[in-house]
Amino acid sequence: MASSHGLALGLSFLLLVVIVQSEKQQQNTTVVSHLPGYHGPLPFSLQTGYVEVDKGNGVRLFYYFIQSERSPAEDPVLLWLTGGPGCSAFSGLVYEIGPLSFQSHSYVDGLPELVHRPDSWTKVANIIFLDSPVGAGFSYAATDDGYKSSDTITINQIAIFLTKWYEEHSEFLLNPLYIAGDSYSGLIVPPLTFRIARGIKTDDRPLLNLKGYIIGNPLTDVKIDMAAKVPYAHMMGLISDEQYEIYRESCSSVTGMPQNMRCTNCLDAIDKCLKGINTHHILEPECSEYDGNSSGDRMLLDYNSGQLPLSDISSECRDTGYTMSSIWANDRAVREALGVHTETVPLWVRCNHGMPYTTDIWSSLEYHRSVTSRGYRSLIYSGDHDMTVPFIGTQAWIRSLGFAVVDEWRPWYVTGQVAGFATVYYNNITFATVKGAGHTAPEYKPKQCLAMVSSWLSNSPL
Repeated sequence: MASSHGLALGLSFLLLVVIVQSEKQQQNTTVVSHLPGYHGPLPFSLQTGYVEVDKGNGVRLFYYFIQSERSPAEDPVLLWLTGGPGCSAFSGLVYEIGPLSFQSHSYVDGLPELVHRPDSWTKVANIIFLDSPVGAGFSYAATDDGYKSSDTITINQIAIFLTKWYEEHSEFLLNPLYIAGDSYSGLIVPPLTFRIARGIKTDDRPLLNLKGYIIGNPLTDVKIDMAAKVPYAHMMGLISDEQYEIYRESCSSVTGMPQNMRCTNCLDAIDKCLKGINTHHILEPECSEYDGNSSGDRMLLDYNSGQLPLSDISSECRDTGYTMSSIWANDRAVREALGVHTETVPLWVRCNHGMPYTTDIWSSLEYHRSVTSRGYRSLIYSGDHDMTVPFIGTQAWIRSLGFAVVDEWRPWYVTGQVAGFATVYYNNITFATVKGAGHTAPEYKPKQCLAMVSSWLSNSPL
C-alpha cells in the first residue's frame, strides 16, 4: 500500500509540474525588475510579453514595453519597428533608442555587461519594441506556414497586435500614439499608419489616439533610393567627377541599370572605388557581422569557440559589439528573466536574414501622401553619412510629393553645435539630417537624436 501511495503522489506531483509549465508557457506578460548582466534593479519599468496575431498558425509576436522615465501617464506611446526585414526590436532597444546598452568588452558572470543609457528616447516616451515580422527576435509560429510572411502580412499582424495590446493596456489609450522605425521599416510604417488611420475613420475599437509617424533612414521607393547611391558617392568624394559624368551620360538615372558597354565599364569602375567602403557609415571601417553567412551567427560561433579575430580593425568594428547581444540573448537565465517561451527560438540572432519573407510593397510613397493629407504628423530623419539609403534619395521622394516648403533648409542645434539640417513642408512633414550619423542615426548620434525627437514630439521647432 505504501508503495502504491508513493507512486500516486509521484504521478500527482509530475502532473502538477506539467500543468505549471504549461501555464507558464501560455503566460502573456512578464514584469522584469532585474536582468542578467545588469547591476542591481532596473531603473525603469520593463514588461515583456507575447500577443497572438494568427491563431491558426500559432503566430506570437514578442515585445518589450518600457514606460517613459518622465511621465508614463502623459507621454506619447511609440511603437518601434526595427528594419531588416528580420532584425529584432532588441537591436533598436540596446543599440539605438532604448535605455540599455552593452559596456564594450565588459562581462558580468560570463555575460556581456548592460548599463543604463542616458540618451534613451524613453526619457520622453513610452516605447513598445516589437519583434516583427514573425521569425525576428523571440517571435515565433507553431507551424511552418506561420513563418511565411510578407510586407502586407506583417502590416496586418502588427495591426492585430496593437488592437490586442491596447485591450490589455487600456490605461494608455488616451496617450498620443506614433508609429516609428527605421531602414526597411520605411516600407512598413507608412502603410501601417494609413491602416490605423483608416480604422479610426471607420470607428474601429479600441479607438487609438494616433498622431503620426517617425522613420529614420527609411527605404521608401526602391527606384529612387537605389538611384541615389552613385550621386551620393560623388557628392561625398568617393568617386571622381569624370566617373560621375560618364555615369550620367551612359547609365539610366532612373534605374541605375547598365544600358550599354560604356555604362557597364563605368559601373565596374565605381564598384572598385566603393568596394572597401562601409555603406552603413562611410567613415567607419568595412566589416562583416556574419562573415557572409546570412542565416545566423557566424561570429557568435567563432566567439564561443575562441576564434573571434580581435585585430586592430575588428576591435574598431561596430559589428563586434553586435555579437554581445547574441551571446546575451541566447543565455538560459536571460530568457527566463524575459519570460521567453521555452523551445520556441533555438538560436536568437540579431537579424534573421534567412526567413521566408516576400517584399510585396516596393514603394510607400503614396501612403506618405495619404496619411499626411489626413492631418497626421511625420518626422523623417537621415544620418548624412549613410550610403545604404542616402539622404539625397529621401529628399528627392519628399520633394516628389509636391508639398510647399514652410521652413527652408536650415541648421538645427544641440548644446550650441550644428547637429544637422532641417526642412519643414506643408502637411506637417519635417525632414532632418543628423550630421555625422550613419544608417541607424541614433546609434551614432544618440544625444542629438534624443534632442531631435524630444523637440518634435513637443511640437517645438528643431
